[in-house]
Amino acid sequence: MGFHELWRSAKEREREMDRRKLYVLTIFVTLSVRCGCVANYTRDDFPHDFAFGSGTSAYQWEGAYDEDGKKPSVWDTYVHSRNMENGDKACDGYHKYKEDVQLMVETGLEAFRFSISWSRLIPNGRGSVNPKGLQFYKNFILELVSHGIEPHVTLYHYDHPQQLEDEYGGWLNRRIIKDFTAYADVCFREFGKQVKFWTTINEANIFTVGGYDGGNTPPGRCSTCLSGNSSTEPYIVAHNLLLAHASASRLYKQKYKNTQGGSVGFSIFAIGFRPSTNSKDDEMAIQRFKDFFFGWMLGPLTYGDYPEGMKRIVGTRLPVFTKEESEQVKGSSDFVGVIHYLAASISNAQSQPSLPGDSAFFTDIGASLTYSGNFSAFEYEVAPWAMEVVLEYIKQSYGNPPVYILENGKPMKQDLQLQKKDTPRIEFLDAYIGAVLKAVRNGSDTRGYFVWSFMDLYELLSGYKFSFGLYSVNFSDPHRNRSPKLSAHWYSAFLKGNTTFLGSQGITRSQSNLSSS
Repeated sequence: MGFHELWRSAKEREREMDRRKLYVLTIFVTLSVRCGCVANYTRDDFPHDFAFGSGTSAYQWEGAYDEDGKKPSVWDTYVHSRNMENGDKACDGYHKYKEDVQLMVETGLEAFRFSISWSRLIPNGRGSVNPKGLQFYKNFILELVSHGIEPHVTLYHYDHPQQLEDEYGGWLNRRIIKDFTAYADVCFREFGKQVKFWTTINEANIFTVGGYDGGNTPPGRCSTCLSGNSSTEPYIVAHNLLLAHASASRLYKQKYKNTQGGSVGFSIFAIGFRPSTNSKDDEMAIQRFKDFFFGWMLGPLTYGDYPEGMKRIVGTRLPVFTKEESEQVKGSSDFVGVIHYLAASISNAQSQPSLPGDSAFFTDIGASLTYSGNFSAFEYEVAPWAMEVVLEYIKQSYGNPPVYILENGKPMKQDLQLQKKDTPRIEFLDAYIGAVLKAVRNGSDTRGYFVWSFMDLYELLSGYKFSFGLYSVNFSDPHRNRSPKLSAHWYSAFLKGNTTFLGSQGITRSQSNLSSS
């Protein structure tokens, strides 16, 4: 038996051990349930067509950053130019996608959310399609569908081709609307028979603030960076993102919807806010935050224009929709994708001109934000009220649109010895899924929930220091070996209807049993 055959045989034994662990853990979960250590809801309490899944994104999972015709994206340029940890190999999903789909099947995922790399599919941003990139996504999507997993595809996850940034400034130039629409057209045409859920832009508000106000994500522009203007560029970019989304959405409705029957949505980063005090000033600050975080994107998508309060504060720095543009943007999103992790308290702050190094965006809001937990240390407080607040606000303020929670999860420090028993992650997910159920019962048209992330990834703000995965990835292993954490077993048992949710006592009991096994 040659080396490759021996290696494959070893991998098969390894996976058989993981299956046995899953079987043992399911028994322990069931025993814990029989002890009465359970929460008061199950998978069956959600609507039958409610989608439970998990997700990744192209740059964070695929690797193969320069293989098979792919050219650099702005993420490649950003991390390489700063000598940062990077996604050059990441999880090597480009080569290991079949193995990963098998893990999804074993976990019981009903849906899977991922993004397409624009610079892998159309390397120069426009023009010819890369046949190897096209074949990869066709193969991956077919692998999902053939195993009964619904693909949810994000077209843009922070990673437009560097060629477009160099040529005309990327999202700062309205030329990108045409190029993005042509890219979307290729995706709809080539993958639309299998893909019914499309998100055009990933968390548009935070991409805009991070890339053009703070400069801490690609393309790294800000007033104190090598280039940029924090007081104007975020608003220009957001305007172009909305117009590009509307253009792609209109194309889908005109050309593909009747035959493919899919839907096109748009996603935002949503923080659950509460005032620091009961003062009138803090209540007004909360409303400004809602205008700038929610209304900035959802206002045009629902009503055709930015919030009045935002227009008053930003003034002439805020682009204006023409009547035709307003009509195109209004109603262009079939659903709202929600990215939610954080709760925060809001205090009024006297608005004043921003100083060098300040965030012009937060200066415009005129309020200060204090996260629940230690944000810089990636210690997120378990605050399920924040999820309920977000979903209730969207329901009340924007006509109760269909909502998919595309990301929610808990980061933990990368430690291959400790992270397998990730009890805090289970407690976090347990609380937040319960909050989603409460919101649904209260009338929110929320239709899906995706755990971030399916496996440990290259995280966009922390590299490999922290991870969100249900499955651990050994990044020091050239084969990027995957293995399930306790949270993967827990989520699997819930999805398969093998058990009701575990309460804290039951989780602790199962953790102890897993250790002794």
